[in-house]
Amino acid sequence: MFQKAMKSLVAVVAATTVFSAAYADQPVLEVGATPSAVPFNYLDPQTNTLKGVMIDIANEVGKEVGFKPDIVPIPFTSLVPALQTGKIQIIASAFARTPARAEAVDFTDVVVSYGEGLMVPANDTTPYRSFADLRNKTVGVQIGTAYVDPIKAAGGFKEVKMYDTMADMARDIALGRLDAAFGDGPVVAYQVRQIGTKVRLVSTYKPVIATNIALAVKKGDTAMVAKLNAAIAKLRQDGKLNAILAKWGVAS
Repeated sequence: MFQKAMKSLVAVVAATTVFSAAYADQPVLEVGATPSAVPFNYLDPQTNTLKGVMIDIANEVGKEVGFKPDIVPIPFTSLVPALQTGKIQIIASAFARTPARAEAVDFTDVVVSYGEGLMVPANDTTPYRSFADLRNKTVGVQIGTAYVDPIKAAGGFKEVKMYDTMADMARDIALGRLDAAFGDGPVVAYQVRQIGTKVRLVSTYKPVIATNIALAVKKGDTAMVAKLNAAIAKLRQDGKLNAILAKWGVAS
């Protein structure tokens, strides 16, 4: 009995060793993510590591494809240059798939879709529903996002101010420096929860800008796109993708 138990233990240890060695031999790919877009990607001050929806997706995709993600914090406006110069091999951030960006990078299939959210001061109880309702208001939008051009093109605003992060916009709304701000719906909702009574998410507002988040790779890397797409399809089929979205409170 003892010898049988020892053989079983040796077999388990051997299998674990082989798995660990195989994992250690996997290539490391640098994955770029913006550290200021909760819940998609943010820097956890307690661990000094990036966490969020896209970080979890990158890790799960890496397991399926066979690489170890090295998550690199990069400002939003530097994501594409970092990819083009080889500093990173994949973008896994709150990075929307748009025709303009598709000229510079190659995208995978969409992993999650949502619309823009509207944030205003908590004491502004106006039931805003559209851009037109914000006529003559000073509004904010994050630099480099898919919302900049449509919001500028809409016209009617007193001023459209550019910001580096959603947190900066939320702060200026709370301080009375900004009338309203547009951003990724889930990110706006998170900021409102963080600041509490000083700002509110406008539930009556109807999004008009579709945001389709996908992974991105260097232009022409069709082989990697195919591998990533296969991994995304598997994660969607086995429920892991929906589980990640639910974990972070993002509607699938």
